[in-house]
Amino acid sequence: HLATSLPLPSERDHLRPRIDLIVFMIDIKSKYSLKNVEASLAHVDARFFLGKVCFLVTGVGRVNACSIETNAVCKLGEDYCSPVLFCELELEGIRVTTAQRLLRILQICAGHIPGVSALSFVSLMRNSDED
Repeated sequence: HLATSLPLPSERDHLRPRIDLIVFMIDIKSKYSLKNVEASLAHVDARFFLGKVCFLVTGVGRVNACSIETNAVCKLGEDYCSPVLFCELELEGIRVTTAQRLLRILQICAGHIPGVSALSFVSLMRNSDED
């Protein structure tokens, strides 16, 4: 399910499926995109930041068109203890790889991978990022 911002409308709460993962998409060419994500973060229950949120930054292949510094997005990931994925959606190979990574993260967050929890997964990602 897709939403352009949070909070979600409450009139359909009873029909909404369980939310296993929230992916915040940030277009690196749009300052509005980052501001919208920052505003939406206030509406996310703090428990989701224990492995069920990630940031997907698109448009990274065009460094000269960037309106957002990558450091700002990385700091957002650090502040919310959530992984940050960078991709260029216009390149099919990268788009497919990114979709596969997101699907794997979703499988972990939904509890479909035995022995790996969302929290332990994020902990592993943070350790590998720091090495």
